Amino acid sequence: MFAVVTTANGAGYRYGVSDQAFYIPVVTRALDPAAFPRDASLIDAQGTLMLADEVIAGIIRATGLSLEVLFLLAYLASVGLLWAAVVLIGTRVYRHPLAIAALGAALTLRHRIPRTSANSFEPYFHPRMFAFGLGALAVAAVLRGRAWWAVALIAISAVVHITTALWFAVLVGTALAILYQPMRRLAVGGAIAAAAVLLWAATAGPLHAANVTMDDTWLQAVASKDSLFPTAWPAWAWTLNLGLLPLLWWVHRIRVRRGDATREDGALVWGATALVVLFVVTLPPVAAGLSLAVQFQISRVFWLVDFVTTVYVVAAIAESRPRAVYVLAGVLAAFSLGRGAYVMLVERSDRPLFAVHLQQSPWEDAMRWLAQQPRDVHVLADPGHAWKYGTSARVSAGRDVLVEEVKDSALAIYSRDVAARFVERTQALGDFAALTPEHAVEMAKRYDLDYLVTENDLPLPLVYRNTQFKIYSLR
Repeated sequence: MFAVVTTANGAGYRYGVSDQAFYIPVVTRALDPAAFPRDASLIDAQGTLMLADEVIAGIIRATGLSLEVLFLLAYLASVGLLWAAVVLIGTRVYRHPLAIAALGAALTLRHRIPRTSANSFEPYFHPRMFAFGLGALAVAAVLRGRAWWAVALIAISAVVHITTALWFAVLVGTALAILYQPMRRLAVGGAIAAAAVLLWAATAGPLHAANVTMDDTWLQAVASKDSLFPTAWPAWAWTLNLGLLPLLWWVHRIRVRRGDATREDGALVWGATALVVLFVVTLPPVAAGLSLAVQFQISRVFWLVDFVTTVYVVAAIAESRPRAVYVLAGVLAAFSLGRGAYVMLVERSDRPLFAVHLQQSPWEDAMRWLAQQPRDVHVLADPGHAWKYGTSARVSAGRDVLVEEVKDSALAIYSRDVAARFVERTQALGDFAALTPEHAVEMAKRYDLDYLVTENDLPLPLVYRNTQFKIYSLR
């Protein structure tokens, strides 16, 4: 039920959408290094910094599962991990079983953490969500006095998504250091080792090229990413994010006065405080545009602070009156069910609850035709095609594309060369809606393009068409 309601509140599970515009191609390249011959450097800019693609590719080789099925199973596993954490946290923090239901209902209410590019939940498989589930279980382990289980879970999550694991390491590591004397030595040693490894990586290792200040071209490429530079946040984003910590401390003090809070609760509150301190301390290098600091996207620590605050706000309200837990659980469950039903039956009535495969549409039909062409073909499409039509050409056709504005600008965070490529190609293309045949041919010569996908009628050699799209040869 948790999986269904959570998915409904996220407008349904969908394969191939959003950040999977990167994760599907990077796994494809892990399976076949010859894939995406023109876009390899773009994809590898972030792919070389992660292990999840190789792990997923290894599972596919070992099991023979398709990527669609594996991603669905991984998504369900992510939801399962989160629910297990809800139960294990709830049975330790709450006195009444209905408070667990209230926490579960609260976590189904998907929302964006202001200006952080992170949502509280993603309705598709994202390694970040899987790592978050493991991290939430580590929080449960802390509450249950299972220190080494918490450490092991964080270590596993680091293989899945390194930065999410890092934030949980700060949260959980601080809590364990407060609770256990031996863990303090381990935490200090781990922090020193991590700092040494990061220093080496940034000065002589794989992050050496990233240890520079972002120039105007680089900043132009990532200008649409409003999460990267907190100094540019509006006042409301600062208020909502920084307001989480005072709220957390307030409800913790209330629970302490009532005698409901444990040492473990207090340690986790200090862990959340450490995350906010980390954000503040790293703000100057981020504001200065130091690329390595920007690439960590440290503002996402508020995702974890939001989670911990939700756990204890539910506890404070549920414990406030004898029957408060009944009202809280009823209101949250009703709102969650009502919101999920409205989203799926009214707002997104065209979507199935679980879209395991790419959905039928004129765009997907055109992409299937391109997928049958030689894999080294180069495609020109509307730079906004991924958000306009649902999926990226790299996902649906498995072919190189001149530019895809959402994901290419995101990958530009990790490489100055990718940023320069994105800016140069975007400027050269100009307004795609006003693309003329002459400009298309000029672009084809400049970038070795093979096909143009558009909704417009143009006097170019037509090789395929459907009810919405035309594919023209640019050779």
